[in-house]
Amino acid sequence: MNPACKDITSFLVMDILEKAHKIEAAGHRVIHLEIGEPDCDIPDCVKEAAKKAVDEGQTHYTHSLGIPALREAICELHGREYGVSVSPDRVLVTGGTSPAMLLAFGVLARPGRHILLTDPAYACYPNFLRFTNLTPHYVPVAEEDGFQFTPDLIGENVSELTAGILINSPANPTGTLISPEALDAACAMGVPVISDEIYHGLTYGEPARCALEFSDDAIVLNGFSKRFAMTGLRLGYLIAPRGMMPILQKLQQNLFICASSVAQWAGLAALSPDGLAAAEAMRRTYDQRRKVLLAGLRKLGLSPRVEPTGAFYVFVRADHLHPDSLALAYDILEKAHVGVTPGIDFGPGGEGHLRFSYANSLENIEEGLERLGRYMSEHCR
Repeated sequence: MNPACKDITSFLVMDILEKAHKIEAAGHRVIHLEIGEPDCDIPDCVKEAAKKAVDEGQTHYTHSLGIPALREAICELHGREYGVSVSPDRVLVTGGTSPAMLLAFGVLARPGRHILLTDPAYACYPNFLRFTNLTPHYVPVAEEDGFQFTPDLIGENVSELTAGILINSPANPTGTLISPEALDAACAMGVPVISDEIYHGLTYGEPARCALEFSDDAIVLNGFSKRFAMTGLRLGYLIAPRGMMPILQKLQQNLFICASSVAQWAGLAALSPDGLAAAEAMRRTYDQRRKVLLAGLRKLGLSPRVEPTGAFYVFVRADHLHPDSLALAYDILEKAHVGVTPGIDFGPGGEGHLRFSYANSLENIEEGLERLGRYMSEHCR
């Protein structure tokens, strides 16, 4: 067995979700505030494009980089939203953003090298890194900084062993954005910057900045799962420096061949005016839910120090309820039938916190808050 596989940890939010499913199977209704999956349906134009692709026989292998029209549309999107110029030959379309991440880390892997990432950070990052024989180098980040890198922290932690700096903005689990100054500092360090921008398009104030605004050499990861609610269609992409593309393409050809042809045509429709309008309607809905969840948590004494303005998460300190976030999450699930994600899922710095997702209806969010309030009054005195 690959030794790296022995170090792969469980994705705890999935453990919570599977336990919730058992509770539901026993006849109880669970309010799901744990899972980061949009509850919205995919845009109608995406459905129509997927059906049309099947009807017209667009069900065979595509170019390994992705269909040209989709790569061109991705470039046009980046030009409109960020003012950056990207050539289609720098775009690689993948079967979800996770394969894009795997390919990027695989190219950067070197014996004894590490990738800087915030602590807390998305739970799967360290497992991807270990699988590609890179070491996750956690950098503790402060709640008052939105759990994001600062320029000083980046400068203090980059060394000759640093193979890259991993940025996630808006971030999972915190919903916060990195400052332009910190993103600029990361791109100026002379090491690769890998910018996970999967939650771009889901911001509720200042827009997220693309790493390509600061460096043409940045590696950008993005996809269609969050902004367009296309989780099951499994469509993502990466943008990389031109010199890196030949090896990325070879890896894609060998490991994945190409992304789903049907999903690619659906993705092209998502980037159309109709698809973007539908995504904007979803964004406004999330913002309304965000405000309700923040207000409700605040009344319960669970308020973040920095308001999340991106993605669909709120990350709050809850160690006054119980010091073990995993035990607390299971207890809330079993006694209140509300699913929440334990902070320890996101690294040592996440312990003592809980993540709440507002990718659910207002009615469910309000009921979840009511149940949580009863739980706290009955079990956390």
